[in-house]
Amino acid sequence: MFNRTPELVAATLLAAASASLSFSSTAQQISSSITAQQIPQQLQPPANEPLLLQVHAKGDQIYTCKSDTAQFTWTLKAPDAQLFDKDGKPFGKHFAGPSWEANDGSRVTGKAVANTPSPDADSIPWLLVNVISHDGSGVLSRVTTIQRLFTKGGKAPATGCDASHLGQELRVPYSAAYLFYAPK
Repeated sequence: MFNRTPELVAATLLAAASASLSFSSTAQQISSSITAQQIPQQLQPPANEPLLLQVHAKGDQIYTCKSDTAQFTWTLKAPDAQLFDKDGKPFGKHFAGPSWEANDGSRVTGKAVANTPSPDADSIPWLLVNVISHDGSGVLSRVTTIQRLFTKGGKAPATGCDASHLGQELRVPYSAAYLFYAPK
């Protein structure tokens, strides 16, 4: 029995090393995929604002068919999305303003200050938003900057808005990550 102890220790160490290498490789793959979609410089929050929280949005971008003198176009009316925390639990909602409201009643309204096309050509752009007003006290009460990233869908169709559809609303499903930043 004592003669087998070195073999058992060696086998255990080998298994632990293999598991560690496998985990390290997986972590590296995840890290690589995040770096592959680096956030453009114009969408970076101020350096003195660390990430406060991140939520996932799932809902619709609502468009209205409008006309100017020359053409008909789908124009964004408002977002309408539910927000979920990292565990998939309901966090709040995102709606016209644009505004974000947490279930604790805190709410922010923002104004987009920068955007870049989504890496997914069929998706709405990524945004940097400055908060212009706060309501209530709670998790969002200190937020000053918001990023909309990793968008899927939500883009208005290129066709379908014409004289016969004037004033019609269209809901286009989308999802995105919203990252909220606040001063230190």
